[in-house]
Amino acid sequence: MSIVSALKGDLPQQARSLYRQLLRQGEQFQSYNFREYAKRRTRDAFREHVNAQNPREIQTLIQKGLKELQMMKRQTVISKFYQIDRLVVEGGMSGKQGGKSGDIARQKDTGWD
Repeated sequence: MSIVSALKGDLPQQARSLYRQLLRQGEQFQSYNFREYAKRRTRDAFREHVNAQNPREIQTLIQKGLKELQMMKRQTVISKFYQIDRLVVEGGMSGKQGGKSGDIARQKDTGWD
């Protein structure tokens, strides 16, 4: 299903659908910082234009959002190519896996001796 066909309907419904798609796509980033930035940027952009009344302006904003959604889809695919350790703020276990039981095995930092 194409993005445009998924956004058929009236303008408020299209805007809500685009908002949900942008938030879902933002969750696909491997990096915590990129995920949080995508969520924050999406929310801020929609809050900035919450009072837009002109249908032509709304349609222009939706088209801009669709372009950003396509760009975000490309970026999330690229981000999946790189393995990044989880940050402390993400919760869960971090570090490199080692051993048979799945315990965390820390590697010695070089250059600090």
